[in-house]
Amino acid sequence: MTTGSRPMSSQPWLHQKGEVIQEFGTVKQFPLALSYEARMYSCQRVNKVLADTQILYGLYKKHHWIMRGATFYQLHLLLDKHAGEQLELVDTLAERVQTLGGVAVGDSRHVAELTSIPRPPDGVEEVPAMLSRLLEAHETILTEAHDAATRVAELGDDGTNDLLVSQIIRTGESQAWFLAEHLVDTPLVRA
Repeated sequence: MTTGSRPMSSQPWLHQKGEVIQEFGTVKQFPLALSYEARMYSCQRVNKVLADTQILYGLYKKHHWIMRGATFYQLHLLLDKHAGEQLELVDTLAERVQTLGGVAVGDSRHVAELTSIPRPPDGVEEVPAMLSRLLEAHETILTEAHDAATRVAELGDDGTNDLLVSQIIRTGESQAWFLAEHLVDTPLVRA
């Protein structure tokens, strides 16, 4: 049996190469009632938040794995929970870029080029330093998300504004609160 000019076979067609059909940094037209300029701008801003969020997810997983000390168990679980929530945001952000007709940043090497979150040491830091690093990453993302939300709203992109405010900002604020409370200097066993 044949399909077109190829004989049917159970052998996978391996090592295929193809043309790039849409370049990163471009948007295709979708009937979204948003201007080309609004969609381009929103894609650029969301891709920046997406890159930083992917880095934050990686930091959460790293710190989850290498956690130490008296609060190991609680922080091990908390950081894994936060990582899972960040991973959901990564998917949501990427799908927003695609919905706008853009190309979501996905390759970790490309993410590293776009992020403004500093690279952590390869080794293990003290727990307060790890938590502070996560808080600084959250603040970077929150600053970007607040500004982007305001600007995309001015362009009429209510969908991107809603995503940034209701998911990125609200999740980031909540996670930052939980982390910051672990840096309050209170005794564990005495009053």
